[in-house]
Amino acid sequence: MSFDFDTPLELRAGHCQKWQGIGNAMAELSADEDCSNILPMWVADMDFAAAPPIRAALQAEIDRGYLGYFGVTAPVSEAVSGWLSRRHGWAVDPGVIRYSHGVVAGFATTIAAFTEQGDSVILFTPVYHTFFSKLRAMGREIHESPLLRREGRYEMDLDALAAALTGREKALVLCSPHNPGGRLWAPDEIRAVAAFCEAHDLLLISDEIHMDLTFPDIPFHPTATAAPEALPRLVVLTAASKGFNIAGGETGLVIIPDENLRTRYEASARVMGGTPNRFGMAMTKAAFTDGDEWSAAVRAYLAENFRLWQHRIGALPGIEVMAMQATYLSWVNFENTGMAVEEVRSRLVRTAEVAPSAGHAFGSGGECWNRFNIAMPRPLLEEAITRIEGAFSDLQ
Repeated sequence: MSFDFDTPLELRAGHCQKWQGIGNAMAELSADEDCSNILPMWVADMDFAAAPPIRAALQAEIDRGYLGYFGVTAPVSEAVSGWLSRRHGWAVDPGVIRYSHGVVAGFATTIAAFTEQGDSVILFTPVYHTFFSKLRAMGREIHESPLLRREGRYEMDLDALAAALTGREKALVLCSPHNPGGRLWAPDEIRAVAAFCEAHDLLLISDEIHMDLTFPDIPFHPTATAAPEALPRLVVLTAASKGFNIAGGETGLVIIPDENLRTRYEASARVMGGTPNRFGMAMTKAAFTDGDEWSAAVRAYLAENFRLWQHRIGALPGIEVMAMQATYLSWVNFENTGMAVEEVRSRLVRTAEVAPSAGHAFGSGGECWNRFNIAMPRPLLEEAITRIEGAFSDLQ
């Protein structure tokens, strides 16, 4: 089956945060400013129609006519387990899978379950910006452990982290695949993190939401399989939302192999209340049951998008496009352009009229960077590239 990723969808008037919220999200713009010509490259979702099996599953829910509370989760958990096994080689007992109203909610519930106000949580920065806002809102300290750049990619510096520990750290967050760097951590790196958590008695929270966005023929290494010794202290957060572009279903997966940890998580989750999102569960089950062909096609399309993007944007003087193996979020460094951060942002948002995420939001090390979402129809991506080339055409 072939899929059309080239034809743009009408999203600007479709209750689409990415296309409708630009004015509120960009510091360079005013909320009431006309943003109709700006290409959004910020929110992490794809500008593609969902896979046919997912849309069919939603239609089946509508046709059934019942829109009440969702009930038994076992069939969905079996679909999740089947996908993780055949796609990633991870044999997961369906009984250890729990559900949250999106991965961010699962993250917050995990933090509430295993830490107290004033405790510190380790983040390898730069990293997904929402970790910062959630932790601060919950009264947790953030221990930033800056990633090292070596040969054009990020590496963790566990020795420096060990030397900087304060004793208040209770948990460590591993973003795998890494957002915004697009890195896949190697099994030996994951094992080193697991050993670090063991040595310092830390909960290991592995955010694997981008697991299904590796480029073709590049395997993803789940933390649970790369470091099975970490299972007694491991909480895995993931979803079908990124890989299948169904974030609107607000359905996260919280996979906790250890029974004692699972019991503590469940106590925290009961405080939040609620039942799974009916439509999100239907989409998740369909994605992980019948989404293999669409997933392979979209990952090939994204890899070609990145090849084009890296070839042209990376050719601009002073601009570095970090190599990536997964996700559709390209991390671009403007440090060597000689421009102030404010000028770079003005040229991007006002001159080129493209709207990426500003790098400072991702923590230490992100100040001179911007994160670009390249999951768009190729004609739109080519337009964005041409605009950026024009905005920086004076670079020497």
